Amino acid sequence: MNITIIGAGKIREKYLTAAIEEYSRRLSRYCRLRITEVADEPTPDGAGEKEEMLIRQKEGERILKAVPAGSYVIALAISGKSLSSEEFSEKIDSLAVGGVSHITFLIGGSLGLSDECLKQADFHLSFSRMTFPHQLMRVILLEQIYRGFRIMRNEPYHK
Repeated sequence: MNITIIGAGKIREKYLTAAIEEYSRRLSRYCRLRITEVADEPTPDGAGEKEEMLIRQKEGERILKAVPAGSYVIALAISGKSLSSEEFSEKIDSLAVGGVSHITFLIGGSLGLSDECLKQADFHLSFSRMTFPHQLMRVILLEQIYRGFRIMRNEPYHK
């Protein structure tokens, strides 16, 4: 299984970089992982709705250009479907059994994903109705992917 995570913006905090490296190392037993960072747009304080939409569009264009051809695309969106860890594991497993060999996850910048990214996605996934920093979301996503593979193989980790 190939897993690609595409996110807007660079990870600057060392503790997040260390967590990403740790989960990437752990996942190397289960899949080929690629993390792609695309440039994010600066968001001025007090930006209006139109300006925010343009920022999401610019980031969205960069994100969509990075999507590998033929991959199954999962957009992380507050309005998406919430899954338990077991259901998330089943989703990944059922995609693999159904012949999907490449899954791409999209993580927007601080304003979320563009409408075009959401339209292009095959599935919308919500981790919570709460808002999380997009940098932290990469760590949370990696941990859940790792947990999902452990659940699929009935290996100890999930509690």
